[in-house]
Amino acid sequence: MSALLNDTVSQALADQFTFKTTDYIVFAFMLSISAGIGVYFGFFNKSADTTDEYLMGGKRMKTLPIAISLVASQLSAISIMSIPAEMYAFGINWFFNVISMFFVVPILNYVIIPVFYNNNITNCYEYLELRFNSATRKLQTFIFVMTGLFMLPIFIFLPSLAFAQVTGYNVHIINTIICSICIFYTMIGGIKAVVWTDVVQAAVMVISVVLVGILGTISLGGLGRVLDIADKGGRLEVNYTFDLKTRSTFWNTFGAALVTWTGYVGLNQSCVQRIVSLPSLTHARRSLVLFGCGFVLIMTFNCYTGIVMYARYHDCDPLSLGIVSKLDKMVPYLVQDVMGHLTGMPGVFISCVFSAALSTLSASINSLSGIVYFDYIKPHIHHTEHKANVIMKLFVLFAGIYCIFGGIVVEQFSSILQIVYSIGGISFGSVAGVFLLGMLVPRAHGRAALWSIIVSIAAMSYLVIGSWGRNHYDFMPTTTDNCPGQNATATATTSALLTLTNATVNSTPATVQTEPLMEPAWSILDMSFTWYTALGFVITWVTGLTLSYVLSPAPDAKFDVKLLSPIVRPFVEYELTSSADEMHELKVDTKQGEKIKA
Repeated sequence: MSALLNDTVSQALADQFTFKTTDYIVFAFMLSISAGIGVYFGFFNKSADTTDEYLMGGKRMKTLPIAISLVASQLSAISIMSIPAEMYAFGINWFFNVISMFFVVPILNYVIIPVFYNNNITNCYEYLELRFNSATRKLQTFIFVMTGLFMLPIFIFLPSLAFAQVTGYNVHIINTIICSICIFYTMIGGIKAVVWTDVVQAAVMVISVVLVGILGTISLGGLGRVLDIADKGGRLEVNYTFDLKTRSTFWNTFGAALVTWTGYVGLNQSCVQRIVSLPSLTHARRSLVLFGCGFVLIMTFNCYTGIVMYARYHDCDPLSLGIVSKLDKMVPYLVQDVMGHLTGMPGVFISCVFSAALSTLSASINSLSGIVYFDYIKPHIHHTEHKANVIMKLFVLFAGIYCIFGGIVVEQFSSILQIVYSIGGISFGSVAGVFLLGMLVPRAHGRAALWSIIVSIAAMSYLVIGSWGRNHYDFMPTTTDNCPGQNATATATTSALLTLTNATVNSTPATVQTEPLMEPAWSILDMSFTWYTALGFVITWVTGLTLSYVLSPAPDAKFDVKLLSPIVRPFVEYELTSSADEMHELKVDTKQGEKIKA
């Protein structure tokens, strides 16, 4: 009966989930705007052929476009498609990821970003060399490059998946076309093209996300009806238990988000590069406040879309019926269901998903090209500005080709969000940990910082690799009781099913003795992937703090108070002792005038 029912419902609903001519026109128009911006900045509004111009727009960028660009690049296709799916399957706990931004923005504005401006740092990893040593910089740069290369195919594959869901085209052909367009405008237009395409793409995202939420709510009878269904289904229940195995709770979601967003927005070169392209710290702070407001607004609507999705399909789950093959395909299915009758609106939403992916991909590749050139290529060649720009553009081209082939691997993943958290869990914690160790702990030195990164990466790699395929999380319950056509299909088989059931029940039961199952012993590998980033941060800090006292600084260690965060500097100043053989002495200004050996 199940197979027959699935076929019947699938056929009944499949006809309405099609991409029409208008949708193709809307989609093509969005892509042509992105390509056109690249052409404009690459050929008609050309600036000086320098790395500063290509990577930072000559530090003449405007506050609002940078804020919008930051919002757009954080709202990747993962956010647009996987977050509503997360809310649909596992409930509201992930929303605390959004709430964390209210705490992240002040940390960035008053703890982290001032350090970069005060030291005229445009490459955030340069800070690690100034504060610690070159080995720390090289290691963290390598981690950034590797993490970026793992993430890039995921960023662009998800929207291709959405397009394939509503059109039926081969996902890899779509992936190839979209990657080619993104690489084109990123390669020839530089950071200016990246920022201004982000502005256009952000507008598309806002319109789409808001419309899906509003139209979905109207179709269900209003906000009260949506929240009532979600509440009865347990989707609005917050889990406050401190359980390391549970997929999403208040504690692991909020804690991980605090570390992740601090590291990803304030300590990731793709974002730092845009922030420091503004003329002053005041502009940067204002831009980050605007970014935070925009992020919270759009992500709240995005999370609400997941609640609407549950309210609509709580008693006719397309996943259970097999109409939708993967959880990450639920959002395009909802869009076609809610907006499919509106001319061009499915095209707008798919444009939204691609906009999110393109903004993240272009910013990531642009920053990667700068890091790879300055850290790995420039030291070994005769540098000229023109040669540097050519090499960075070639890197952008090869990165795009890599993304096309990487999609073949990404297609095999069952949960994109879990994969992203796992990959990020290895590195994001150590990134935030080592930067904040340098900015907030005057006693920290290069040897301690280097070993803290190594220990954190090794521990998290063991945890992620060891738990791969081990932990599976059951969806919260849904039903298929009220699916269209179910009653007509089920009637023909009901009597046979009841006869079989009665025969089974009335038969003489065998006596079976059972013993209660023993709960398996807990292992660190059973830890939820949402804890990974926070755990990596804690390992980095515990190791770094401990080794800062256990190990002595290197003989050539240099301490500069300007490299500390402004919230620490009023209480600390460094003094060099008269003997070259003695360690630097650190004076902490307290009422007692206490001195601590560094």
